Amino acid sequence: MKGEFTAIIEKAPEGGYWAVCPEVPGANGQGETVEEAKQSLRQAIRLIFEDRAEDAKRGLPEDAIQTVVAL
Repeated sequence: MKGEFTAIIEKAPEGGYWAVCPEVPGANGQGETVEEAKQSLRQAIRLIFEDRAEDAKRGLPEDAIQTVVAL
C-alpha cells in the first residue's frame, strides 16, 4: 500500500517528539528525533489499515470479489 498522509510533529514536553496523522484517526507516534517519530507514525498508520482490512474481510462470502482500486 502506498499513500501520502499529513504528519503533524511537535516537541514533547518530556523530551523527544510526538506525531499524529489527521487523516487516520488514532494514528500517532513518538521518538527521540523527528525521523524516529515519523517512522513510528508510519508503523501506526500501517497497523491501523491492516487491522481495518482484516476486520472488513471477516465473514465475507466465498464468492465476494476482491480487487484493487488505485487513486
